[in-house]
Amino acid sequence: MPIFPEKTTRNLHRRLYNKVIARITVSVDIAAGVDAVWREASDLPAHADWMADAESIELLSDQRRGVGTRMKVASKLGPLRTSDVMEVVRWEENSLIGVRHVGLVTGIGEFAISPVAGGTRFTWTEDLRLPWRLGGPIGAYLAKPVLRALWRGNLTRLKKRVEKR
Repeated sequence: MPIFPEKTTRNLHRRLYNKVIARITVSVDIAAGVDAVWREASDLPAHADWMADAESIELLSDQRRGVGTRMKVASKLGPLRTSDVMEVVRWEENSLIGVRHVGLVTGIGEFAISPVAGGTRFTWTEDLRLPWRLGGPIGAYLAKPVLRALWRGNLTRLKKRVEKR
């Protein structure tokens, strides 16, 4: 008889996986009003224009904004490619967009927009779960600095895009 019965091992894996979260937060201050930043943030298909890791964003229905909007996002990070579905689960006009990731990598993400002296702060937070085949907790630990650097670059591109207009 094994030391850990299969059912116990499966439950342990499930409990560990449910706790494997890489929380990543990056922010940028943009010298533009909340309305200008919101225009860019709320144009979901255009995110591929400033997100280096998003190869394409395809809306899965005629709905382009608001809670319930679903999109298929093809992403690339080095040799890794994924095609995941995201659904908008929170939408607060001029303030917040929250999405749920469904696919190889799961979790939730949020864009928060708030006024600051001289412009607007854009904060991007992601709580992501990596599957065991991407290393589970070790993959999450290793991915955090890479994704943080990538997303800082994305926000720099967003800042330039908004400030140029």
